[in-house]
Amino acid sequence: MAANAKINLGLRVLGKRPDGYHELRTIFQTISLADRLTISFTPADTVSVTVAGMDDVPDNLAARAAQALFGEMGIGGAVHIGIEKRIPMGAGLGGGSSDAAAVLLALPVLAGRVVPLSRLLALAAPLGSDVPFFLLGGTSLGLGRGEELYPLADFPALPGVLLAPGIHVSTPEAYRALSPTLTDPEGKKRAFEESVREPLVAPLVNDFEAVVFPQHARLVELKRRLLEHGAQQALMSGSGSAIFGLCHTKETVARVVQFEKGEGAVAISLLTRSRYRSQWNRLLQPHTQGDLWPPRSLYAQ
Repeated sequence: MAANAKINLGLRVLGKRPDGYHELRTIFQTISLADRLTISFTPADTVSVTVAGMDDVPDNLAARAAQALFGEMGIGGAVHIGIEKRIPMGAGLGGGSSDAAAVLLALPVLAGRVVPLSRLLALAAPLGSDVPFFLLGGTSLGLGRGEELYPLADFPALPGVLLAPGIHVSTPEAYRALSPTLTDPEGKKRAFEESVREPLVAPLVNDFEAVVFPQHARLVELKRRLLEHGAQQALMSGSGSAIFGLCHTKETVARVVQFEKGEGAVAISLLTRSRYRSQWNRLLQPHTQGDLWPPRSLYAQ
């Protein structure tokens, strides 16, 4: 199964909320880069969840998603999850969140249970702010912590380049550095609303660049090079450190990937909601009914 990454087509941080989180405005976008997962389910009286391929991650989101689903479905069972990581970790691409959402989508199908989308979203939110988005896919407006989602009309499946230089950026530290600089939330709201009305016209803005770039000059250089190579837009995703560039042609993408292969360059494309969901229905097709969303199990009573 493919658990796709996301990028942020703009990210504004308005201020800190009373609950300690930050109020965000962002546009989430699924892309073609994906982890590869295998998920097996065996009925049992007790609950057992094992994860292979992520031995260095003690609190794995995919395992937590499976445990939450067992509680929701009210059944026992043994689940084995195999994860082949292709999405760089700690790069602002949502790899762990996407793996968790993959379990939320696939496990009810394999277990022969129906869990409505509203309940899946409720289970996803405590796992992480990005997890609910991966239950929708495509292009979505994210408000609040990012968990309040409003699907938008899909962007064209533009080709692009993703640079993942292997620099780890701590999200909590990035928020701490950003908090003292947050000003003019109303102005940011207005500017963001304009960018939603005319997406990809004006240069994209990510507020985290202001605090991450001064610490990592290499990221500034990578963004500059993407634009010089011919990317029409270039931006850091999330709190970093991955930098993406959107291009007019696949020929430009191929040239940039060749030039920047030392920076972990990979070709990507924007993945529309219909492509994202049809991909999931195709992967689960032996076990599902039609093209329903979320996928519905053939074995459901």
